[in-house]
Amino acid sequence: MLPRTILYTGKGGVGKTSVAACTARACAEAGMRTLVISTDPAHSLAESLGVELSANPQPAGNRLWGQEVSAQEEMERHWSGVQEWLGELLLDRGLDRISAEELTVPPGMDELFSLLRLQTAHESGNWEAIVVDCAPTGETLRLLSFPDVARWWIEKVFPIERQILATAGPIARSLLDIPVPTHAVFADIRRLSENLIAMNEILQDRSRATIRLVMNPEKMVIGEAMRTFTYLNLYGYLTDAVIVNRIFPDDVGDYFAQWRRLQEEHLELVSSAFAPVPVLRAPYFEQEVVGPEMLDRLAAALFGTDHHDPAAVLHDAVTQELEVSEREARLRLALPLAHKGDITLKKIGLELVVGVNGQKRTITLPTALAGFEPTAATFEDGTLEVTFDHAARSRVANGR
Repeated sequence: MLPRTILYTGKGGVGKTSVAACTARACAEAGMRTLVISTDPAHSLAESLGVELSANPQPAGNRLWGQEVSAQEEMERHWSGVQEWLGELLLDRGLDRISAEELTVPPGMDELFSLLRLQTAHESGNWEAIVVDCAPTGETLRLLSFPDVARWWIEKVFPIERQILATAGPIARSLLDIPVPTHAVFADIRRLSENLIAMNEILQDRSRATIRLVMNPEKMVIGEAMRTFTYLNLYGYLTDAVIVNRIFPDDVGDYFAQWRRLQEEHLELVSSAFAPVPVLRAPYFEQEVVGPEMLDRLAAALFGTDHHDPAAVLHDAVTQELEVSEREARLRLALPLAHKGDITLKKIGLELVVGVNGQKRTITLPTALAGFEPTAATFEDGTLEVTFDHAARSRVANGR
């Protein structure tokens, strides 16, 4: 049986590692053989669990194992051929060795190789639940588009690999004076591409794999989480819950009373922006969430209040669908209880504000839609579809 896979991501400093660790402990307590993996380059999982961890799974409790992936080891395993070729190329161009070595690893590749350990764990058959403490949001998002790039290499480049080496090699050596990629380079890229596609298939299995967003009730943090949510929907990944961490209690006292009121306003935004995805809340504890006792308190706050099963798929549908082409984009949004006459739309910058009976829902659009304007909207069978046209603005400007 395939394992249940839960990925936690969010802006740095929101308590993502603690939430991942407490979820893993709760899954293990429920009787599941559970692995919690940290792919964040700044590992803090060992400190959170209160145990020593390494690049391989280590016992971290009853039916629980933990792992902090070594990005350097993963790069050496997956990227050595490419690194050697690029390093030689850059050294020939006059760079010093240290700079050349640094430039052989594109930004985000270390996180990418770390995340590939999810595929290894998934295929091992050792686990019933896998919980992943991902890198902060920006790095994670970059990785989500890589499978599309991998498919392009598989479909376009590798079928003509031999011709490239046979014909381009002599030309490059004689005219450009550069080292030609070897079969080892292509082998690294092919292996990486195939692994990325396999990992993408794991994450696209919405019955077994979901992503959960962790945030604090702060405006900037919520805004980033909203953008992440839109991109996850764009790539077809299922977000089954959002976690709002570090909420001040009602009796916080006069000093933090204004903060508490602001948090309440922000919590209303969270409820509207991510609906109907469940919003799980955790309080601001009186001490640091470190070690088994505090992690179990956090798990009880998140999952115990509404009797949520931490390993369950808490929401089973992608609530937004966004299709983007060169000239047009279509956004489909589920509004099951709305009536057509009650819906209003307004686009402000990269925000689409959807109103239903006086209630507003703000959807943060990808930056790729900055030049697009809404041109049409339909509402059928509880689904709102908004069409955006890249040419709309230029036609208006030209008087057409």
